[in-house]
Amino acid sequence: MQLQDKYRIALLSAYALALHGFESLIPLPIPWLRLGLANIITLTTLVLYGFKAAMMVTLIRVILASIFTGTFLGPGFILSFGGGVSSTLAMGLIFSTVPRLFGPVGLSLVGALFHNLAQLSLAYVLFIQRIEPVLIVSPVILLIGTLTGGVNGIVSDFLIKNLLKKPDEKIQNVI
Repeated sequence: MQLQDKYRIALLSAYALALHGFESLIPLPIPWLRLGLANIITLTTLVLYGFKAAMMVTLIRVILASIFTGTFLGPGFILSFGGGVSSTLAMGLIFSTVPRLFGPVGLSLVGALFHNLAQLSLAYVLFIQRIEPVLIVSPVILLIGTLTGGVNGIVSDFLIKNLLKKPDEKIQNVI
């Protein structure tokens, strides 16, 4: 990996961290609910620079955000790590196997689904160990995840299209 690629990943990770921090300032009716705004950067990174760069951005964001908030290696970190890694893996797998079948909105919806399923599974196995609470909260989490995944995908699509229009900077893949 070249130095330019490392700088690019660091900058994209900083953007993702900034969106993560901004998101924590938005008052929401459910305390643990997050809109997944940092996924906009992960998805944009995946489409423009490849899976490896997207996974690095996800890992850097999750680890640094948990260190900054004091939740490193706690339940919140475990859920965020599991959700982030599984969603990035799912989006990366689909993007690498059938790139023309799913655009940014479809990839974002897949990512949101896998993120939520991973978090629900981890919560059940590691923390709750009772299926009833997970089944009760699942429809709400999946509905909100679908809505925010769609919106984040639309924003990513807009961002990707505008970045690809820049004539002075050619976007290269870091894989």
